[in-house]
Amino acid sequence: MNFSEVLRVSGGGPGGAGVAWSPDGRLVAWPAAPARLEVRDTATLQVLVTFTCVDAIQEVEWAPDSCYLLTACYKRGVVEVWAVGDPDWRGKVEEGAAGLVKARWAPDSRHILTTAEFYLQISIWSLVNKSIAYIRQPKGVPQGVSFSPGGEYLVVAERREGKDSLSLFETTSWQIVKNFPVCTKNLAGVLWAGSTTNPSTATTSTPSAMTGGVLAVWDSPLQYLVALYSMSGHCMARFSAYEMALGVWDVCWAPSGQFLAITSFDNKIRLLNHLTWGVVAEFPHTTTITTTSSTSTSSATVYREAKTPLTGYPATLACARGLPTPLTSVAYHEETSRPITLATQPSQPPAQAPRSPPALAFSRDGRYLATRRWDMPGVVWVWDVGRVCLKAVLVQEEAVKDMAWDPRHTRLALCTGGPHLYLWTPLGTVAVTVPHAPHLCVSALRWHPFGRSLILNGKTHLSVCFLDPPRAPLQPPRPPQDSQG
Repeated sequence: MNFSEVLRVSGGGPGGAGVAWSPDGRLVAWPAAPARLEVRDTATLQVLVTFTCVDAIQEVEWAPDSCYLLTACYKRGVVEVWAVGDPDWRGKVEEGAAGLVKARWAPDSRHILTTAEFYLQISIWSLVNKSIAYIRQPKGVPQGVSFSPGGEYLVVAERREGKDSLSLFETTSWQIVKNFPVCTKNLAGVLWAGSTTNPSTATTSTPSAMTGGVLAVWDSPLQYLVALYSMSGHCMARFSAYEMALGVWDVCWAPSGQFLAITSFDNKIRLLNHLTWGVVAEFPHTTTITTTSSTSTSSATVYREAKTPLTGYPATLACARGLPTPLTSVAYHEETSRPITLATQPSQPPAQAPRSPPALAFSRDGRYLATRRWDMPGVVWVWDVGRVCLKAVLVQEEAVKDMAWDPRHTRLALCTGGPHLYLWTPLGTVAVTVPHAPHLCVSALRWHPFGRSLILNGKTHLSVCFLDPPRAPLQPPRPPQDSQG
């Protein structure tokens, strides 16, 4: 594990929106003061090309083919498009008086979707023939737009005459192919099977043929309701765990599309299977972990963060380098005593799942599920989906700001707003301090598409951590087989 020097970054929105790896893994881009975009080589971090923007950059996103990238300045309603191979080429999209709240690439890398303020419309801009298509009055929810895993279709949530509905569009012509009502009272989100709500955790897995055309919709937190629809508009299943209490917090598909994880305000995770859409597992976020063999949490390993002051030669060396005091080292300590009580913090339930950190996230192979509880901001739970049990609990001293799975290996990264990086694998945990960066406040994590490195992003500075692939678990030796004469 090696760290780059601390580099300055300017602008960028919340959750690390201003830093982005190219999908092919060759380049990385982030904004630099005052309004420049720097594109660097991922191996050496050498600046390859610089683009000058009209104003401070709030979001950066690469096209899926890694040939273009866009920069968004939402306060001015402007999106600029840049070609890495042709620095002299430039595109510009302006929403004008309608304003701008979101910009994203279409899967074909030749169209850009922009959402106007107050969700008045979604505009689809073509970079090929400069044509514009419109989707009028989409519903004003952050998770109301989703592309199919293959990119052939776009689903948009709508609300007209007090009723929720979904509209399907073909992404080659942007013509509507289907519109159908859904059973929600106040739809909060829609998600294709096999897709993800967090771009930093996207994987290369594809959903199975049985779930590739399944849409999950869920109601607002005021009601526990999740429904599964086919592309034809047929309601395949409805699920409601309880009534008369706060309901769904967030929803996440497994990479294969075979499981749908639902987290709710009763502090439980429920897994639905893709065959019957029934509950196959229920993971409780209990406040006490005991040794009772009948519970799914009894075999969990609990890792608690511990910060200790530096003494001796490490402290002397740090002071000689001019690092501020007090100086501390960070590490995980495994707790073996039982029972273990996890403290809760009284707070108001969030109105919706924040962009960062996610409430729940599957590992790349779908074997593990990392979850959070809304009143335990410093605790992360890692569940073994195959064995239907709790694998580990990570207890941090500070609230978790972001968590992200390695897109190629079974490795989970955490940050808590300080100059520290926390990693969990099935073999154990690692907690390290970013060298020579006492003022780095890491609030967002961005994995390299192939898991080779990890960006530790703060508000004004960042550092890149270069990682080696994790070692495979050691297999016990096989006993010798007697030869048969």
